[in-house]
Amino acid sequence: MSDAVSTVDPQEIAKFEAMAAEWWDPSGKFKPLHMMNPCRLDYIIGQIAAEFGRDRRRPRAFEGLKVLDIGCGGGLLCEPLARLGAEVTGADAAERNIPVAKLHAEQSGLEIDYRHTTAEAIAEGGERFDVVLAMEVVEHVADPQEFLTVCAGLAKPGGLVIVSTLNRNAKSYLMAIVGAEQIMRWLPKGTHDWAKFITPDELCAQLSEAGLDPVDRKGFVFNPLGWSWSISDRDLSVNYVTASRAPG
Repeated sequence: MSDAVSTVDPQEIAKFEAMAAEWWDPSGKFKPLHMMNPCRLDYIIGQIAAEFGRDRRRPRAFEGLKVLDIGCGGGLLCEPLARLGAEVTGADAAERNIPVAKLHAEQSGLEIDYRHTTAEAIAEGGERFDVVLAMEVVEHVADPQEFLTVCAGLAKPGGLVIVSTLNRNAKSYLMAIVGAEQIMRWLPKGTHDWAKFITPDELCAQLSEAGLDPVDRKGFVFNPLGWSWSISDRDLSVNYVTASRAPG
C-alpha cells in the first residue's frame, strides 16, 4: 500500500481486519450490512441512473462508467455494480478484506479491480472516476473533512459522490451502539464511536467545503416489525446517505 499521507485510522482498520473472513456470511458479524444492502443498492443505482441518464432495468445499464468504492470490504456493493456493467474498483485499507473480496468475485465470474490501498494513494496516482462511493466510511476516518476533500478530487468533472454515515443524536446512540452492539450483538462492541458520528447538516457543510454540490439526502430506516430497511425522505435520524455532484 502506498505511503501517501492518509486519513486512515489504524485502530478503526484493525476492527475490520479482525472480521474480514465473515464478509459474505449473511448471519455473521456483517449481518447489519447484508440486511441494509438492498436498500443501499437501490439508492446508489437510482442516483447513478438518474445522473447519467441510464435505464436501470436494462442489462449492463452502467457500461462505460468507472466506479470507485472506497472501503469496499468484501465487495457487497462492488459485485452488483459490476453485474450492471460498470468498471468497478474496490479499495480498502484493511489488507485482509482484499483476498476475501477477490476470491468471491472470481467465484462469481466477475472482473473487479480490488486494491489494498487508500483513497489518498489513488488520488495521488491521478485516477478519476464517474462515481465515488464512501458508504459507512467517513465515521471511521481520522479527518472527515480531509477525507471528503480527497473523495471530491477522485471524481471526474460532473461526477457523482455518494456518502453514507450515521447521525449523531440520542436515537443513533441507542440504535447503533446500545442496540446493534450491546443488545443484538450484530457487531462487536466498540465497532462504532458515537462521538465520530456526523449530523446531516455537518456532512453537507463538509461536502460543500470539499468543493462538491450536495443534491440529495435520504434516510435508511430499519423497521423492527418487518425486519427490513427502507429509504425515507424525512427520517435521517440514524442511518442516512447523501449524493453530491463534482463541479464541471
